[in-house]
Formats: sequence, structure tokens, C-alpha cells
Amino acid sequence: MMMQVARTHRRAGLDADAVRVAYRRWAGIYDVVFGGISGWGRRAAAAEVNRLPGARVLEVGVGTGLALPIYAPEKRVTGIDLSTDMLALAQARVEAEGLKNVEGLFEMDAEQTSFADGAFDIAVAMFVASVVPDPRRLLAEMRRVVRPGGQILFVNHSAAERGPRWWVERAMAPASRALGWHPDFSFRKLLEPADFPRAQFRPVPPLGFFTLVRLAN
Repeated sequence: MMMQVARTHRRAGLDADAVRVAYRRWAGIYDVVFGGISGWGRRAAAAEVNRLPGARVLEVGVGTGLALPIYAPEKRVTGIDLSTDMLALAQARVEAEGLKNVEGLFEMDAEQTSFADGAFDIAVAMFVASVVPDPRRLLAEMRRVVRPGGQILFVNHSAAERGPRWWVERAMAPASRALGWHPDFSFRKLLEPADFPRAQFRPVPPLGFFTLVRLAN
């Protein structure tokens, strides 16, 4: 299984080039810096994928492949990411751990993929909604590539609405391009108002800093 490249990107705010550059810097230390912090959310999302019906899974923003070993063997996983450097590490993980159920890793813009309509049963984005330039376009693309009746999952932090963390996240917001993500991200930037009554929200332990969101397509 070879990593393939399908590059499409555009500029808007925190654009694809800014993300690519930021994650080139993060790639070598990502697992050490973020692996432990994000581990609870990653495991919760992968466990939900394993529980749901359907074998064809798209992981959007696969990064270094931290979640790939967690998927059940019967899940046929395709991963995409904008960062060549991160994908190279994910490919190495697949080969080192002999992950036969990973069918492909592709360099691709999550907001504009080359997959056919309804190509997947499940699409999951872990810590990606706060990275992309246009979260609603990300959701629209995930809806397009997931079959009707399939499931769309997100796990992400969402900015506080008050208190000390509110001030910290908004103070960090101007550094979005350097960080490669939006510290002031809110699920209101991702979901349409009509989505909120249908979506399932579950705080991820131990501190509930991350939230797992599931939305039927």
C-alpha cells in the first residue's frame, strides 16, 4: 500500500499553505507533544467508529496515524491529510505495525476531496475542524462522501464561552497561522443551527476538554 498524492487547496484565512507549513514544523514532535494530550479523544472516536455498522471508513486529517492501530481489523480505513511530512510518518506506522486494513493514505484537501459521492460508511475527523479554513465546507464534503444513513464523527476542543480559558483562547487566536489551528474554534462554526438538535455530543474524559460529536448523514 503506497501513499498517494492528490493536491487541491485554496487560500482563506488559515489557508492550506499555512497549515502545510505549520505541520511540517510539528511533524517530528507531534506524537510526543500532542499524542498524550489527544489520546483520550482519539481512542473515544476510534471506539465509536468500531461500534458503528459499515466497513468503509475515511479518517480526515490522519496526521501521523496515531489512531490507525486502534481501528478494528474489519474496518477498511482510508486516511487523508494535507501534510506530506505527517503522512510519511503515518505510512511508516502502517508498515511497522502491519496494518493490513489501511487501504490508502492520500495527500488531499479535506474540504475538496477526489472521492466519489457516498464512497464511505463513516467519516471521522479528529482535531481537524479547528484546523481547516472553512469548517462548514469540511462538513459539507464529509456529507458528500458518506453514504446516506452513514455516520459523521468529530472529536475536537471547543472554545470556552466564559472564564479564564475564554481569554487565553482569544488571545492566542491571532497566532492561528503559526500554530496551524484556531484556538478560538467553536462547534457553531462547524454545524448549521439545524444540526444541533440532531447531533449527539459527548464530553471526553478525564476533563471534558474535548467533545465527541456524532451526526447521522
